[in-house]
Amino acid sequence: MSAIWRYYRDTSFMVKMTIGFLLGIVVGIIFGTSAEVLAPLGDLFLRLLNLIVIPLIIFTLISAVVNLNPKKSGRIGGKVLIFYIFSTAVAIIFGLVIALMIGPGLGLSLPNAEVDVPDNPSFVETLLNIVPENIFLALSDADVLGLIFVSVIFGFAVSSMVHSEEKQFKKMGDLLHDITNSLSEVTFRVLNGILLYAPIGIFGIAANAIGSQGFQTLISLGKLTGAIYIAIVLQFLLVYILILRVFGVQVIQFFKDTKEAITTAFMTTSSLGTLPLSLQSAKKAGISDEVASFSLPLGATVNMDGAAIRLGASVVFAANMMGLELSFATILGIIVTGTLASVGTAGVPGAGLIALSIVLTQAGLPIEVVALVAGVDAILGMGATACNVTGDLVGAAIVDKSEKKHMKKKADKVAFSTNE
Repeated sequence: MSAIWRYYRDTSFMVKMTIGFLLGIVVGIIFGTSAEVLAPLGDLFLRLLNLIVIPLIIFTLISAVVNLNPKKSGRIGGKVLIFYIFSTAVAIIFGLVIALMIGPGLGLSLPNAEVDVPDNPSFVETLLNIVPENIFLALSDADVLGLIFVSVIFGFAVSSMVHSEEKQFKKMGDLLHDITNSLSEVTFRVLNGILLYAPIGIFGIAANAIGSQGFQTLISLGKLTGAIYIAIVLQFLLVYILILRVFGVQVIQFFKDTKEAITTAFMTTSSLGTLPLSLQSAKKAGISDEVASFSLPLGATVNMDGAAIRLGASVVFAANMMGLELSFATILGIIVTGTLASVGTAGVPGAGLIALSIVLTQAGLPIEVVALVAGVDAILGMGATACNVTGDLVGAAIVDKSEKKHMKKKADKVAFSTNE
């Protein structure tokens, strides 16, 4: 038994994940809805990932902010946010354009289903909600945006103590920093144990998704699925790969180093759940810890390129079902609202449906369309989440490259001044 365990433990993570996923598909096809009995295997895996995500975000962010001086953290944060806004806006445009060309939704009718309409918060309310009223309530509710805000604030506070000229404050700051680093190490050790269970969880997720949804739903919504995946491919080719080449990043090597995170995102449909692997892949790709630890937790929450593509295509899908033509003003409103809704969408499975509800409401389209799109949510979520995580990693890579060039120029300038 111990020999079997060692063989399983030492087998490539990608091999184990791929085998689990393929076996799940086979079981789902053979047993159909009966494969739902395997759903708890996948649910357990997602629960374990969610269990570790919050401490991972808190400890890595605090540590990252402490390691950065305020000037540098502001510079990195500005670059990351510019990339996120740009890539998300382009993504939703791709979703709209491809869907308008393919025409998904024609000939379909609304399902007879009741859908709870979510609250449509104003822009001011969205900004205020970033600041939690109660830290412990934010922890219990897994309010990721709120926890990121708190972690950054605490990180700056600890950083000010670490860099304080008063010995007492510096001593306390160093102690807090050491504690944070120690807790981060414990979190990663727990994570390693969770990843050993990952292939079994992936098996359960795949079997349940294929078994319960089958291929009829995929056929009936094939155009929507096709439009979204074509837009995702364009996002990879015309945004990610092009930007990587512009910044001098080796594209093939980059995707070799990050394939585990991208594949896991595709299989789990959870950006936040994939965050631990994203951090590991970033390290493998040579991205500095200070950039990765700062940008990836932020990106897993606010950078949702795949979700933006889904929003654009799904709105066209809804309009076609209702026989409505989208005006330029409506499309422009969808781009703005969709970008903000994507930024505010938490990186967990199913959250894209909430963002879709908000955009449909803004566009004056029936919210009931969400129930129909939910039928292929698992299929759409796979490609969208892989796109989300790839965007996070690309953003971290180009910002890291930019920072290294900035530091090199600064060092060359200092050397030149010294020689003079």
